[in-house]
Amino acid sequence: MPLTDPLVLLLLLAGPAAGSFVAVLADRLPRGEDVLARPSACRSCGARLRPADMIPVLSFAVARGRCRKCGAAIPPWTLYSELAAAGLAVLAVLAGGPAAWIWATALMLWLLLALALCDLMWFRLPDALTAALLAVALWRATMPPGPGLWMAVSGAVVGCVALGLVRLGYARLRKREGMGLGDVKMMAGLGAFAGPWLLPHLMLVAALSGLVLAFVGQRFTRRPLSSKTRLPFGTALAFAAGMVWLATTPVF
Repeated sequence: MPLTDPLVLLLLLAGPAAGSFVAVLADRLPRGEDVLARPSACRSCGARLRPADMIPVLSFAVARGRCRKCGAAIPPWTLYSELAAAGLAVLAVLAGGPAAWIWATALMLWLLLALALCDLMWFRLPDALTAALLAVALWRATMPPGPGLWMAVSGAVVGCVALGLVRLGYARLRKREGMGLGDVKMMAGLGAFAGPWLLPHLMLVAALSGLVLAFVGQRFTRRPLSSKTRLPFGTALAFAAGMVWLATTPVF
């Protein structure tokens, strides 16, 4: 897909803005807040943000990461989200394919970013995002060069059932829940995205990533790890899906 294609150029330009919206989703959905009608405002003083305050990347740099009214620090992860979404758009373009396929891939990657942030910050995976992940994955599978709807549905069912059985088995064995239902719902979308044959690879990478997150979290919190330590497994799943996609896609 040549970079002169208007739809591809539009995607690259939309990357930072998509990251800004991802940050809004990650900040508001776990709180149960409206993500569309509610105006953007400073969390500290409530000052409504002007259009000039919401230019992706540039506004953060000009304001030096501070609210223009009260001077409170703007969470740096909002900037990281914008940069990450821009980078994911570039990866989707480099992976190639028809314009609609590239857009579908970018949407998948942006949704994975949103889910990863939600679980990392709130230990929550909103139903709106897991449902959107499944819908986009199924839509993507139906277009060339996708694997087809049957393979996507098979992956969704296998992934959801497999992780659901793991969740149920742990609860029966330990007499308490060790995994949230959001992870199971998210696995339906990941299964549709990866297909049934790549699910074992995805789960292996997710398990290893979860261990890394556990040790990193322990270093920051200085709390000993135990069987009751909460882990953002949804973040690990999102990261694993991205790694499996990169490993099976000729991006470079």
